[in-house]
Amino acid sequence: MKSGVFVTGGTGFIGGALLSRITDGSGWVKALARSRTGGETVAGLGALPVIGDLFDTDALREGMDGCGLVYHVAGVNQMCPTYAAEMYRSNVEGTRNVIAMAADAGVDRVVYTSSAATIGEVHGTVGDEGSPHRGTYLSDYEQSKHEAETVAMETAAELGVDLVMVNPSSVQGPGRATGSARLLLYPLTRRFPLLVSTHLSVLDIDDCVAGHLLAADRGDSGRRYLLNGATLTTGEAVALLADLIGSWRLPIPIPRFVAGSLGMSLARVAASRPDPLLCPAMVRTLLHGHRYDGSLAVRGLGLEYTPIRRTLDRTIRWLVDFGFAYKKLPGYPKLSA
Repeated sequence: MKSGVFVTGGTGFIGGALLSRITDGSGWVKALARSRTGGETVAGLGALPVIGDLFDTDALREGMDGCGLVYHVAGVNQMCPTYAAEMYRSNVEGTRNVIAMAADAGVDRVVYTSSAATIGEVHGTVGDEGSPHRGTYLSDYEQSKHEAETVAMETAAELGVDLVMVNPSSVQGPGRATGSARLLLYPLTRRFPLLVSTHLSVLDIDDCVAGHLLAADRGDSGRRYLLNGATLTTGEAVALLADLIGSWRLPIPIPRFVAGSLGMSLARVAASRPDPLLCPAMVRTLLHGHRYDGSLAVRGLGLEYTPIRRTLDRTIRWLVDFGFAYKKLPGYPKLSA
């Protein structure tokens, strides 16, 4: 069996955490990097950089040469993309290329990082691997990942590639201050945060990495594994944050119908700006909420989830220490070590 491992997306939050784990083990690891700077980043994590992108077939062949395992983590994860077409191309066509090149290189197994968003559960239900898709999409991101997952399964079946998929929910932990981490930063940096009743599903970055490793080792070919450590209402999340930091300003509750109409109006204005925090897709996603059942990964892979309190504790401490929660939190010393 080939001993090498190839990783796409090694400069990202999940891919970088994955590289940090697997480069400490036996064997050798190569990682795709789109630039020399990215190459320096993955080299710093202990991997051999391969300069190229998801559409550079020569780079993909070079990276996969001698590898028995490929982790395809790369993709565009943006709820409010400035250029949606580029996200579709990277997530869908880029995934098709990786699976095709894995077949060409004779890779033993591909672990593909999909998303819990592809579950497409009906509003008010708990999503799992067998949930029927609602047939509509809340965002371009959700649609692009759903199409990418479909392409991955179809291409793997056609070319005989052993494919296992992991579907993480909102991944949080030290090292992330963008994307869905903004939902955590918002109440930490506002005097009177607004609160809309919804559900949030969260996965610790360490559990996300462990899920990838277990999927590679124990996952059933052709199966997807939803990874989710905890689901909270926004009220429960705020209460937990308040307890962790030792004090809290009372949030202002906003009725859902007000949040929908007002949020959409504000989102349309904000969406015209570069890298907007708010856009119609974000409003739809927040109001829909997500409740996921991540128990199959426990039963089928042996994954153990980190308690949500520990995840938020570590994340807040990192955000404060690195200046993202720029106002000193009154109860910061209360955070556990």
